[in-house]
Amino acid sequence: MTRQITKAEFQIMDVLWAESPLAASTVAERLADETGWSLKTVKTLLSRLVEKGAVEHKPDGRRYLYSPKVTRNAHARRATQRLADQLFGGRAAPLVAHLAESKGLTREDLSELEALIGELKRDSD
Repeated sequence: MTRQITKAEFQIMDVLWAESPLAASTVAERLADETGWSLKTVKTLLSRLVEKGAVEHKPDGRRYLYSPKVTRNAHARRATQRLADQLFGGRAAPLVAHLAESKGLTREDLSELEALIGELKRDSD
């Protein structure tokens, strides 16, 4: 996936990460209450995601079934790296510090971070 996905496209991806392959009509149904998007809008967004390489589609009779080509984790990794590159010169520590300051960390968050740091230290030895 070379281009960044928009918030609207992310909503489509969220549906496909939960279950796939799905037809555009099913995606539209799943998002109807939340977004109010028409089937045409959903098809447009799916087409954009296919062009970006985030989603693939396969013919199924007269319709297409859509599936994500990237995992949620891979997308999060790329988006986080882009954010770190743009705002913090690619460094993770200032990014984490900023998130901690702006959102606050619970004791559980701190424990998870400590465990992660411990794993990273062991892996680098």
